[in-house]
Amino acid sequence: MIEYLFAQYKDYPNYLIVLELVAVLFGIISVLFARKNNILVYPTGLISTILYVYILFKFQLYGDLIINGYYSIMSVLGWYLWSKTKDGEDEFPISSINRKEFIISVLIFIITLTFVAFVYHFFDKFTHWTAYVDALTTGLFFVGMWLMAKRKIENWILWIIADVISVPLYFYKGLTFSSFQFIVFTIIAILGYKEWKRFLQKTI
Repeated sequence: MIEYLFAQYKDYPNYLIVLELVAVLFGIISVLFARKNNILVYPTGLISTILYVYILFKFQLYGDLIINGYYSIMSVLGWYLWSKTKDGEDEFPISSINRKEFIISVLIFIITLTFVAFVYHFFDKFTHWTAYVDALTTGLFFVGMWLMAKRKIENWILWIIADVISVPLYFYKGLTFSSFQFIVFTIIAILGYKEWKRFLQKTI
């Protein structure tokens, strides 16, 4: 079983394996901070996403590369928004999306799908089912990251859906450590949703 799961790594350069492990570690740490509504989600997440940009470039996984490039940008924005206070309170506390934010979320999803489809078509990579699934998860992750920066509880629902899809996808792509990471992400996202929901109920 172990040989089956990790056989693809025998042909990978050692430095790429180490970089993936470091990226996975900081990715998990980042999500744990997100669950606790801790601003350290962003600096730790930045380390992971920047490493993944490089790793995914080497593997020519352009959709996932775009995701992590976007994560890096949104992490800076989220870091800024989460650090803002007003009268000693968070200016962007945990809350639910309103109608306007729902419409914006739908637009982000559609625009992301269109853009990723264009990128895959441009590089002539729309030749396998993974490209279509990759486009879908990219759209979900883009919206999820935007909602997290705004501290919207619905971000966890999108993370759960996209993480579950990513488990077999990343294993198929040959990134077993990252596949296991998404299993952990799914569990933490479920716990994060429950924890944020309890916090939100206390403030109502």
